[in-house]
Amino acid sequence: MSDHKTDKHIQDTPNHGQKPKYEHTGETLDSKRMEEFSAELTDADLPDFEEEKSFNPGTLYGWGSIILAIISFFTWPVMLGAASIVFGFVARSRGTNILGIIGIVAGILSLISAFFVIPFFS
Repeated sequence: MSDHKTDKHIQDTPNHGQKPKYEHTGETLDSKRMEEFSAELTDADLPDFEEEKSFNPGTLYGWGSIILAIISFFTWPVMLGAASIVFGFVARSRGTNILGIIGIVAGILSLISAFFVIPFFS
């Protein structure tokens, strides 16, 4: 067998978990195994996170419109249906279009049922 120090194709064994050899103690530094290859993280390298949006009061009006419309199918259809339509328009004006439209349509359906459908079954 040939000595591995004379053979240029064989690497030294890795220094796993052992203390590195420093020059000031008379030992040599194992520079092949102790280098850092990571790059610095800069602001441009960080992933973009969306900032948390502040609370939109339009969502409160939108959900309130839907809840009023659902309740209006069971009791006080004229009052709660009209309130649902008003809350739906307020929600749309504050930026929550989908919730507002759902509340408006449900309130209109409640009013239509109160004026045209329910009187025929009473």
